[in-house]
Amino acid sequence: MTEFQKMIAGQEYDCLASELLSLRAQQQRLNRQLNQIIDQDTPEYSQLCQQLIPHKSPAATISTPIFISYGANLSLADKVFINVNVTLQDNAPISIGEQTMVGPNAQFYTSSHPLDAELRCSGIETAKAIRVGKRVWIGGGAIIMPGVTIGDDAIVGAGAVVTKNVAAKTVVAGNPAKPIRQLI
Repeated sequence: MTEFQKMIAGQEYDCLASELLSLRAQQQRLNRQLNQIIDQDTPEYSQLCQQLIPHKSPAATISTPIFISYGANLSLADKVFINVNVTLQDNAPISIGEQTMVGPNAQFYTSSHPLDAELRCSGIETAKAIRVGKRVWIGGGAIIMPGVTIGDDAIVGAGAVVTKNVAAKTVVAGNPAKPIRQLI
């Protein structure tokens, strides 16, 4: 099994493996090129988006700049809106459901490092998928941690740090994020 396969399967992997370093460098070149395009209604922008994020719906909108680790592990459904300066660290899959809105400076982190310093410094990581349902609103500056699932119609307050799953139709806020309201 390759380090990439281990990574997306949620197993321990070596983030410093040449295979991953090379893939990340290739994707970062595409990411930088995408961020330099001012007019998003051009064939060049569409082509770069397709290369960087092959599982992006044509009806999803991304405001640049955006910061993506791999792109291949990212799935954006119809009418998803991603605002500026969003980080999508897709070492494990990140799926974002239709009509979800992501505020500026939001961060999605799928990877985690061991507490043991020797292991951590050797490049060992694990990654857990993030799943965001339909019609979710993620406020600006929110941080979504590894393995979190956010249910349909939920709202994540600006600046919240989401460390646990969020039930459908629930408003969460704070650090760590806690439920503050149920929606009807």
